[in-house]
Amino acid sequence: MNDATAAVLHGPKDVRIERRPIPEPAPGEVLVEIGAVGLCGSDLHYYAHGENGPNALRSPTALGHEAAGTVVAGDGTHPVGTRVAIEPAIPCGRCRACRGGRYNQCPDGHCFGSPPTDGALTGHLAVPSEFAHPLPADFPLTAGALIEPLAVALHAVRRGGVAAGDRVLITGAGPIGLLVLQAVRAVGAGETVVTDVNPGRLAHARRLGADDVRDTAHEPLPREQAFDVALDCSGVETALVGAVRALRPGGTAVAVGNPVRPVTALPLAWMQRQELTLVTAFRYAGDFPAAVALAAAGRVDLESLVTARFPLERTADALHTALTDDRQLKVVIEP
Repeated sequence: MNDATAAVLHGPKDVRIERRPIPEPAPGEVLVEIGAVGLCGSDLHYYAHGENGPNALRSPTALGHEAAGTVVAGDGTHPVGTRVAIEPAIPCGRCRACRGGRYNQCPDGHCFGSPPTDGALTGHLAVPSEFAHPLPADFPLTAGALIEPLAVALHAVRRGGVAAGDRVLITGAGPIGLLVLQAVRAVGAGETVVTDVNPGRLAHARRLGADDVRDTAHEPLPREQAFDVALDCSGVETALVGAVRALRPGGTAVAVGNPVRPVTALPLAWMQRQELTLVTAFRYAGDFPAAVALAAAGRVDLESLVTARFPLERTADALHTALTDDRQLKVVIEP
């Protein structure tokens, strides 16, 4: 069989089930049969609007960059049958950013599922061997698809310099915020406080170990400057500004969520007076091995974030559900 079923986005809310050729792995690559694909906010932007930030859908593309599967062919680096989590952003490996270890800043790379590059909803991907991260033989592929967002969370925590005993504020209790919560607890953070306007998500944060949760639709953050590190995972301007205002003098804010418009209300003069540090976090660079190790050791709970599963043939239903049902955390497609 030289082709397989794929879910291909042709335009906003226009998903078609088609046959696509199964790629041939090049030297240095493995062919991965996809077992699970998590839907991310960027997938929803492409589905709803045909664009995500500056990138637009200009030709039919299969989405999906949060993925895990099984090696079925390749260069022998990973034996056939090995379960792997796929690191989807493939850098050039030659530019200054790549050579300096910041390959997430590579200007010449590509990312599976980011148009025009087909992603995991093709059912098979040819992946450079070093970007196919082995999982334990009994590791669920559904959880394996969440290694990618866990790597995002770990990178953000590393960028924020979260240390043992730190008091940490997390604004936004979506999948990334809940993974950031687990990541800061894994590195030994002290008190953790999570905010959101969705009671169901706050309840899940409680179940995952948050010391306190705040529904900021009804209960604003206290005005005291109390936190060592604040990580905004919402991308909402008011949440980021509130997180900054909650920092102790000398504290660090991390912008994790993608804002839908430029943030203009940051109190820069006050931040300067407080000597606050504002850092940003984009994807990951070298964080997948730690994500796999944490998940394999049972130190994070990935599967509880999966709130709906769909077969590949119902990809349009999966995207619609993730877009419109605020009870969902992570919707997963299982080809």
